[in-house]
Amino acid sequence: MNHATGTPSAWKELNILLVDDDDGDAKAVRRAFRKASIANEITRAVDGIDALDILRGTGGKTRLVPPYVVLADINMPRMNGIDLVKELRSDPDLHKSVVFFLTTSRDQQDIAAAYDLNAAGYITKETAGRDFLRLVNMMDRYWRIIELPVTET
Repeated sequence: MNHATGTPSAWKELNILLVDDDDGDAKAVRRAFRKASIANEITRAVDGIDALDILRGTGGKTRLVPPYVVLADINMPRMNGIDLVKELRSDPDLHKSVVFFLTTSRDQQDIAAAYDLNAAGYITKETAGRDFLRLVNMMDRYWRIIELPVTET
């Protein structure tokens, strides 16, 4: 069993699943993590279907080992972020996934839908701006103090 706690050694075990179809945004997130000296493994999925394959270990993908946090865009092809999280919440093995939305959408319906699905946070890329470093620093502080559920591996 892995248990992520607020202790520095445990949060370093936290994997990050970045679900975003935009190559530029994905590079910016990775760059910000490096600048903040955060060495957590970042796995990228290009849409919700790809993310589900990674989380389940299906479709020829290697299963992402818990504990993990999902950073999901909303507007993606094939399966958008809202539909991804609906699927996560209906899956007995994935329903406790911690999800932050990182998106360009400021649509109030998207924001409401995200929080209706128990999103840990909703951050617009515009708000994060060109400096994703503030976002990464906020997330770093967040998972240093949170307790994630114990997960069977």
